[in-house]
Formats: sequence, structure tokens, C-alpha cells
Amino acid sequence: MSEGTERQRRVLNVGGHSGGIPLPGAYGTFEHVLLGLNPDVGADLVLDVRELTSLEPQQFDAVYCSHNLEHVRQHEVPGVLAGFRHVLKPGGLAHIIVPDLQELMLVCVQQGIDLDGLLYESPMGPITPLDVLYGHGGIIAQSGQDGYAPRTGFSRRTLANVVEASGFSPMFCQQGNLELNLITFNGNPDPELAALFDLPLDGTDPAAAS
Repeated sequence: MSEGTERQRRVLNVGGHSGGIPLPGAYGTFEHVLLGLNPDVGADLVLDVRELTSLEPQQFDAVYCSHNLEHVRQHEVPGVLAGFRHVLKPGGLAHIIVPDLQELMLVCVQQGIDLDGLLYESPMGPITPLDVLYGHGGIIAQSGQDGYAPRTGFSRRTLANVVEASGFSPMFCQQGNLELNLITFNGNPDPELAALFDLPLDGTDPAAAS
């Protein structure tokens, strides 16, 4: 790298299923490295998410994990998060998106939606509470892969607790659309990374407010 050339940041997309699925715009200038179990979908690293500590440490600026953390068993979650910290550079961020099961329960009760009732329409078709809890029935039936079925779940509090216990801080969590969207840092946040998501660096921790 020549003097004055800005280093390109790298993001590890954990379980993104396909390299063709775009990441949020904040990662637009990042080198995108896709981790998965199936090389046929364009995975750059063919590796189980539970084995991240086998990789070279501190090589990524960000780990992006959208609707993947719920696919490992509850007791395996801390190990996966330890893997995130292992591959992240100091000040790097972990971006975790999971279903919000507490909001799901509230919506079902308040709106009188049964387990097989319609929650919302998606590009894959109608989504039911059973799809959120146990995986999209049609996709699992078509693929024949139980890996598409969730094995654990989170509320805002339980996600924040396990993330904090894994050594990440600070954390910022948004709720909405039956999802938890959490960003947290491996030590003191890199100011440039925090700025990409308009996150404050004054010590406030919205995720701890609930």
C-alpha cells in the first residue's frame, strides 16, 4: 500500500446466504467477505460460524450478522460472539440483527393473530408466527436443510445481556418490524465506524435502557 492510500475496510458477512444480497449502505466502500457453509452460493470462507476462532485474529473492521445468530443453540451464542471479537480489530463493530420474539408475542396477543395466522407479506410470501419461531416452512421443506430453522431466540434484554457478557461495549439497539438491530464495539469504538451509523460516542448506551 503506497503512502497516502487509504486502507479499505473489511466486513465479514456471517451467514449471508448469498454474495448477491446487498449489505446496508454504510458498508458500501468495504471489502465484503462472505462466510457460509455452502461454496455454491459464493461464500469466500467456507466455515461454521462457531469456528471463527480458527481464523487469523483482528482482520476485520466489522462483522455483519443478519438473522444468523438465532440459528445456533442458546449455549453456543457466547462462543459465536467470542469468535466475533477474535476476528475484529480493536474498535471494530459487530452488527447483529435477529427476530424480536418479545415483540412477536405482543403483536400476536394484541392483534389476535394465531400461530398460523398472517403476520405480514414478504418477497417469499406470507409470514406466520410459526415461520418466525421455527423458520420459514416453505424454504425448509424445499431445501431439506434443518440449518434454516432457528434454535434460539432473543428479546432486547436477553440479546443485550449476552452481548455485554461477551465483552462488547458500548452497544446501540433499535427495535421495530419484529427485529432487533444491534451495533456494538470491540473496545473503544473506532470514531469513523461509529460515524457511519451516526452513533454517539458520549458513553450513552440505548440498549441498556430497557
